[in-house]
Amino acid sequence: MNDSPGWAPPGSAPSDERGAGVPRPSGPVDSEPPAASRPAEGNPADTNAAGANPAEANPADTKSADANDANGNVAAGQWSPTQPPPGQWSAPASSAPGPGAPPPPAPGWGGNPNPGGHPGWGNQPPQGWVGPQGWGRTPTAPKPGVVPLRPLSVGEVLDGSVSAMRAHWRTALGISLVVAVFVQVVSLLIERFLLPEPITIDQNASDSEILRQSIDAMRSLLVSTAPSAVLGMAAVLFTASVLSVVVSRSVLGRTVTPADVRAEARPRVLGVVGLALLLAVAIVAIMAVGLAPGLLVGSAAGAGLIVLGFPVASVVALWLMTLFCLSAPALVLERQSVGQALRRSAKLVRGAWWRIFGILALTCLCVAIVSVIIGIPFALIGLSVDGGVSNGLFSADPTPTGWPFLLVSSLGGVLISMLTYPFVSGVISLLYIDQRIRREALDLELGRAAGLPGYASNGG
Repeated sequence: MNDSPGWAPPGSAPSDERGAGVPRPSGPVDSEPPAASRPAEGNPADTNAAGANPAEANPADTKSADANDANGNVAAGQWSPTQPPPGQWSAPASSAPGPGAPPPPAPGWGGNPNPGGHPGWGNQPPQGWVGPQGWGRTPTAPKPGVVPLRPLSVGEVLDGSVSAMRAHWRTALGISLVVAVFVQVVSLLIERFLLPEPITIDQNASDSEILRQSIDAMRSLLVSTAPSAVLGMAAVLFTASVLSVVVSRSVLGRTVTPADVRAEARPRVLGVVGLALLLAVAIVAIMAVGLAPGLLVGSAAGAGLIVLGFPVASVVALWLMTLFCLSAPALVLERQSVGQALRRSAKLVRGAWWRIFGILALTCLCVAIVSVIIGIPFALIGLSVDGGVSNGLFSADPTPTGWPFLLVSSLGGVLISMLTYPFVSGVISLLYIDQRIRREALDLELGRAAGLPGYASNGG
């Protein structure tokens, strides 16, 4: 308990009456000091007797206690006469502050202590970190086009791709439609006239014969899907190269027409085609090399080689696809050769492979969802107009695919490609821009190109 004058803990009085528990003298107050503090005079025995029995001591002792109370002093172990009753304690009311008085503390925790005050219930020291005004609010990056000029998040990459295609949908969908129709026509002709008939598996044959037939069917499937895979990947890379012009103009907030795209991409068209075919053939070749040992052996050992070779080939193919995915926009926007574009992509991707792979995987998932949503109705329509194919689905002897089914499914493929090619191309182009912003401060160049205030003086 603190014995400083005037201090008392709140709510500790034993009664509701003011001054309850404070000893009161029975006689008049004398200014004579207490006997305990006065030098002993006279007979020492009288002094000893008075100190031995406090009840019989000189009444001046009690008077001195009242004198101390009158002066605001409280003896140790006694309650202050100003002690409020429990539940009714409050800080003493003060008059209005003068002109030079400090402002009152704000309500809540952490009020500033009164100058010169003693520590007590009403003087809490500041608690918690109180930063300067506006701390933690980062300035907003300028956004002249579809994305802000700073490193992009995953959502900004995906949203920026959709925004760029919406802003220039005529140009984007027109280019994608031309590429999609070309790919579907070539794939349709290859599937109808060049591919072998599917191999059937005899369920009544022996186990070794069924295994051999399964490996032959897998080999036939690889041969059948290889041309479509090459064309599909080449189409995506070609579209990404051409539409990178649209995305780069969209980042600056500029309009772009099909004529602008042709003028920008025409000098690089041979390089774009060569890059697209090179990467597509390389990916398919890697998968073929991984599966070839098992397909050539054609036995139980061959099946084991296929199980081992397929995941290894898939990992290598995914690694190369991610490493060189930025070569398409680099070839057109930086006007580089095929080899230089591949090296440029590898340099930009290095150190950020997992991030770029994750964004591309999320993009492929979105494309797969759209493909299923659009493709299922066209597949059902194709089955309904081609009775032979629908009957072959429920029989052991598959029926060759007819023209009605191929035409309907090709129409669905054109629609899917026309909608997904611009989205994938936009993601690839924005990843290229994002990596250059992170590595080379491309945002400064983009700000100057967009004519933003404060960017013209940077970098001369």
